[in-house]
Amino acid sequence: MTQASPLPAPSPIDALPNLRDLGGWTGSDGRTVRTGLLFRCTDLRSVHDDAQAVLAPLGLRTVYDLRSAAERDAVPDPALDGVTAVPLDVLADEERAIPGNLGKLFEDPEVVRGLTAHLEGQAREMMAGTYRNLVTMASARASYRRFYLGLLGDDEGPALFHCTTGKDRTGWAAATFLSVLGVDRDDVYDDYLATNARLLPALAPLFDGFAAAGGDPELLTPLLGVDRAYLDAAFARLESDFGDVAAYFAEGLGIDAEAQERLRERFLAG
Repeated sequence: MTQASPLPAPSPIDALPNLRDLGGWTGSDGRTVRTGLLFRCTDLRSVHDDAQAVLAPLGLRTVYDLRSAAERDAVPDPALDGVTAVPLDVLADEERAIPGNLGKLFEDPEVVRGLTAHLEGQAREMMAGTYRNLVTMASARASYRRFYLGLLGDDEGPALFHCTTGKDRTGWAAATFLSVLGVDRDDVYDDYLATNARLLPALAPLFDGFAAAGGDPELLTPLLGVDRAYLDAAFARLESDFGDVAAYFAEGLGIDAEAQERLRERFLAG
């Protein structure tokens, strides 16, 4: 580990347990990822009514919403004074992807119960397939390109990015961000896997409701949690199609070597 704590920084907002600052990790040349500049999160439904006050300590100027239009319509982000909302539909080219339909699980566990036979034994591979698509799918590449152009200066910071549960589309954005800054791969995984400890306990009512409806709660874990194998699948696709992280940024996202260095100068201290 290259960070003092065995987990990423704790959430500063109790109602958003999967919120975290991506700063504090050690990156290129022993420099530290700056804190207070970029935050990852779930959607903001749990603070919607008083979001302005609750989120004020973060000093946000931009929020990147990685959800689909349908997800945004169903659970709109709160309007925040002085904050620019940037919608980025990462999974536009894969409308039936599990991460883009997780909202249905929050509203109706019966929906998933009806899919039990289809999901059993297949959920993890389906999720891994979506992660591979996060690397190569046109809508994902365009969305992540726009995200990084924003971080390079097209948008003001500090910034927050999120999807629905803050684990898949958000997880890949965080993993690539830390990777391009030179953060050790083990630390990238530690940030990614922290979601299981932070998010799953908060979803206990959903698991309970699914069980009450006659479903097996264990079937939800591959969908609502994260798994090392999912991130493995994404990095394996990155390496097979592009070779390494630098080439993925340059060829896949159109963020060339000079821009990658500007990201490091902007987000690394020391």
